[in-house]
Amino acid sequence: MRAAEYIVSAFDTFRSQPVRTALTLISIAIGIVAIVGAGGAASALERSLSDELTASGAYTFMIQRQPSIITSGEQWRRYMRRRPISYTQALEYKRRMEGTGGIVALYSFSSNMTIRAGDLHTDPDVTLIGGDEAFFPLRNFQLAAGRPLVAEDISHARMVAVIGNDVRQELFPAGTDPIGKEIQIRNYRFVVVGVLAPKGGVFGQSQDNMVVVPIPVFVRTYAEEWRYSVTIFVGAESQPHLEQLFDESIGIMRSIRNVRPTEENDFEIEQLASIVAQMNSFLRFVGLFGAFCGAIALVAAGVGIMNIMLISVKERTREIGIRKAIGATVRSILWQFLIEAVVLCQVGALGGIVLGIGLSVLLTTVVGVGFVIPLGWAVGSMAACTLVGVSFGAYPAWRAAKLSPIEALRYE
Repeated sequence: MRAAEYIVSAFDTFRSQPVRTALTLISIAIGIVAIVGAGGAASALERSLSDELTASGAYTFMIQRQPSIITSGEQWRRYMRRRPISYTQALEYKRRMEGTGGIVALYSFSSNMTIRAGDLHTDPDVTLIGGDEAFFPLRNFQLAAGRPLVAEDISHARMVAVIGNDVRQELFPAGTDPIGKEIQIRNYRFVVVGVLAPKGGVFGQSQDNMVVVPIPVFVRTYAEEWRYSVTIFVGAESQPHLEQLFDESIGIMRSIRNVRPTEENDFEIEQLASIVAQMNSFLRFVGLFGAFCGAIALVAAGVGIMNIMLISVKERTREIGIRKAIGATVRSILWQFLIEAVVLCQVGALGGIVLGIGLSVLLTTVVGVGFVIPLGWAVGSMAACTLVGVSFGAYPAWRAAKLSPIEALRYE
């Protein structure tokens, strides 16, 4: 029999055992969904983080009160006991960094703000950011209309604001130009001077639901003392320049914050690339964990495949005897049953890949990142299913190939 005939024979066998075949296909599909879904989502998130790093500048680090990644409540409480980085300290750092060639941006934020304009208002979920003139270029914020904050806005603490696209849509109906209009944040009024270009969402959180005001205004009017702290972003021209600024910054911040030589830093200084690398490492673990769970499901499916093939060998014993009597070789019968097992796995794998890609699309849509076709995970899944088919189909195929034609013909 040729390969095409083996495949047709395989589907005939599946139709003769619909319930067992369906359960086995579902088991295979579940395993592949776990592999492709988790792997595809992890790959998409990795791509999103890499794109964010590229957009923000690879040669960037930041100084803040606590690390960007905190893994426990105990850690959070310990870091929150640190002294905040005050606006005065941040300004002194920026002054000392003049002439080094680094770009320094200062910012702080407060969440869950309500923004008003006339009779309209946003939901209480807007992020209010206090930033300076370097915040926009260093954080790669582009404008759709108007202008960003400039040095004069910061030095004179002007009551001006740059709004995100979500805020513009909620407060200013289509066709209304928000530039020059007033918005109200708590009891203070600001004039809109710019509108940020849409950036979409990351990890399910919109990057457009924000308002940026001059940082001295923010510190004076909105900073909450118990958690207020300024974050400092520093951009460099190259990796050697970044390392130089990184080392200098540690000494400068220890001096500004009066940290004794025997004491550890009471602030965190992190390269943006390092943060992304940590996140990618975690995402790769998530992908591998999904693959591990999928592998367990595939092993369970393999047991089902072996069971189906053993039943098939028993039911077709007389057929095998006839084939051997008319000249079929051990090799041809072995290949027939192996191909049947592999075809069963591949059918389940194709269904699982389609469902896994659908799950990956859903997950990436929910967290707001672009979808990446998990080609590597899909190919790996097909290869894994082939291995499962060969491994668990080998014993039934060997039993079929070793049957005695005389005994097989006598079988009823």
